[in-house]
Amino acid sequence: MMENTRTRLLVLFVALALVAVTVWATTYAIQGDSSLLRNVVVDDTQITPNADGSNDITTIRYEIARNATVSIYFENGAGERFYFRETRPRAEGSYSVNFSGVVEGYLLPGETIQGQILARLLQNGTYTWTVTATDEDGVSESIQGQITIAEADTTLPELRNFSLDKTIFTPNQDGIDDRVLAGFELMKEVSTLRVYLLAPDGNQYPIEEKERGIPANMPGRHEYDYEGGVDDKATPPPDGTYPVIAYAEDAEGQKIQVEQQLTIQYGGVPRADIISPPAGHTIEFNLTAVALCDTLYFTATVRNYGTTPIRTTGPFPGTVYDSDWNYNTLGWHTESGAWRLAIGYENEIFNYPYRWAIGNPDELTEIDGDLYLMPDQRAVITGGIRIVNSLGIRNPQPVWAGLIHEDVEISQFNNRVDTQSILIDLPDENNLTTCEPREIPVRIEE
Repeated sequence: MMENTRTRLLVLFVALALVAVTVWATTYAIQGDSSLLRNVVVDDTQITPNADGSNDITTIRYEIARNATVSIYFENGAGERFYFRETRPRAEGSYSVNFSGVVEGYLLPGETIQGQILARLLQNGTYTWTVTATDEDGVSESIQGQITIAEADTTLPELRNFSLDKTIFTPNQDGIDDRVLAGFELMKEVSTLRVYLLAPDGNQYPIEEKERGIPANMPGRHEYDYEGGVDDKATPPPDGTYPVIAYAEDAEGQKIQVEQQLTIQYGGVPRADIISPPAGHTIEFNLTAVALCDTLYFTATVRNYGTTPIRTTGPFPGTVYDSDWNYNTLGWHTESGAWRLAIGYENEIFNYPYRWAIGNPDELTEIDGDLYLMPDQRAVITGGIRIVNSLGIRNPQPVWAGLIHEDVEISQFNNRVDTQSILIDLPDENNLTTCEPREIPVRIEE
């Protein structure tokens, strides 16, 4: 009796065990094991990251059973840790990533580098790699192995002596501080080399490299020229202080950037015109016929309708030229970036010989010793030309006005404005007289 009971119990125990094994096997087949991190593989145990196309990279593969953050890092013999990926969120699934020996930037003991190392190759040696996953409940699992870095090209793409030729920049085509030059020494050939101004919203304003003896991306001195886009009639970044960043990346994937601060002031595309009244002439002359030795006077109004001040230079309104003088005669030579109202005529020897400032000193604004017509400001310009010769063969003579942005442009709508025929009333050759000479009002330099 007792023997039968033992037999029945043994049979029951074996049956329960078989059921348990079956349930476990079924669950494992459907769900796998309960581990978070699985099937971690690093394909190669040694790589030679030197961009020669042979054994430069290896692939790291892993699976996670549920949502987690994943870190991948390497430790050298001294226990220093170098991150390849740090706490990256990953959904359940399988992943693979190529590893070329490049990790987050770091400095070697006693090393000094200008700028910031964003990514850098591991130095030659053997490292312990670790893949760690941490799920939403804080459960963490890690798997480790070893890899050797050999024959690595660890020379950094340094950007040495990065500098700007000025720290305050006024991109408005006034001829003063309109451009900024950036320069540095590149220490090795790179695959990517960029210089840009970074706006607070993350927008990058690229700065073009000047063509010099050193080809792009090659070691040597590189220079970049920035005018805020104004030369192409683009609005520059708003006034403020910005980082100018130089960035280099080599063939191995090492990355360095350096930066300097640059302040933009009075930036903008300069815009001005000669105002046309609702009726009548844009340029108001006092005469349509002027006798020899008499003076032809004019009045015109100039406005600054842009967003940036525009610089001007003399002679100032009210100045009267003799017709055989020009602005150089008076000592007011061409100044790059300055605006002046001018009078021209068909038989002129060179373009617009008579020029005036677009305002008097008491109505202009002085900025760093120069005079400016400010945005939304207008000025009335007057002047005269004493006719002491015939102005050429044609008579009446076509006379016009222009608004000149010197050494930049005379825009189409500011050129040959309001052409009018002015008769030079000359006596016959037997009665020609010489006009009374007068002292040239030559500019006195302060």
